[in-house]
Amino acid sequence: MQPYEETPKPEAAPEEHLPAEFRFILDLVEPRSYVLDLGCGTGVLLKALQVEKGVRPQGIDLSEDAIQACIAKGLFVYHGDLDEGLADFNDQSVDYVIATNTLQVLHRPAFLIQEMARVGKRCIISVPNFGYWRVRSQLFFKGIMPKTSRLPYEWHDSPNIHHTTIKDFRHYCKKNGIKILREIALKTHDDRACTVVRCCPNLLADYAVFMIGGRSK
Repeated sequence: MQPYEETPKPEAAPEEHLPAEFRFILDLVEPRSYVLDLGCGTGVLLKALQVEKGVRPQGIDLSEDAIQACIAKGLFVYHGDLDEGLADFNDQSVDYVIATNTLQVLHRPAFLIQEMARVGKRCIISVPNFGYWRVRSQLFFKGIMPKTSRLPYEWHDSPNIHHTTIKDFRHYCKKNGIKILREIALKTHDDRACTVVRCCPNLLADYAVFMIGGRSK
């Protein structure tokens, strides 16, 4: 798989860009699917999926400003608290349920993963990797809460309350009988391009995309 550069989002306002890691997510979604994006923000990914893959998009977000931005893009998005789950959706009713940069800001991330696995035929989850070597080095050598391009906040104003690592996520899925269908570990560069990390991903990747689905026997 070739590295992706950060590129303008189709039919987006000039100041909006499709983050490079979203290109890898786009590749995982089949055309004309029903897609539910949890914590969809301003709808950058949903709009790209609609334009490039012809998906039927739907989103949930807690921010009214984000919802209005999505509506301005012609997207169907509604207000919802993801910590309360997805009770409005039937089992296996959505082709793809997506959560990008969402789990770490929730109070009940494990509950949402279970809800995603219930509702979605396939689920795509992306998270910053807290096992990344720069994170480890700041903790070990400086004794401070780490800051990176993926975790840019000070300890006192960070929205992230449940950090995870690639290994942690693998262990959670194994323990709970969830199949990992694809795992893409990424390294973000200064120009915001991303490349795939194939060796020692828990150490060398600062971001990871997982596609999960079904149950392990």
